[in-house]
Amino acid sequence: MPKLYEYLGISIFFYSNEHKPIHVHGRFQGRESKVEIVIEDGEIVEVKLLDVSGKRPLSSDKSNEFVKFVNAYADDIVRKWIDFFVYGKQLQPKVIRRRIR
Repeated sequence: MPKLYEYLGISIFFYSNEHKPIHVHGRFQGRESKVEIVIEDGEIVEVKLLDVSGKRPLSSDKSNEFVKFVNAYADDIVRKWIDFFVYGKQLQPKVIRRRIR
């Protein structure tokens, strides 16, 4: 389970056996949601917040922060997805301490 970021206490990660479409999971205090990154014609056009089967979703305030973060870091997340799932590179987590506006 490669962890990508820590943001406002939210752990943002991939599961190591993930599948397309590109998405990341966010976990905070035992709750978990995921955000799918929608790409059309090579451009990121949308991020969609989704529930994770069998898990309690993030609270509304943490969900909002998670979505803001993924919007701001979507290009980097896609690069990390390719690095991990295509090239097999190890990823180092990054702690983000400044709130996304």
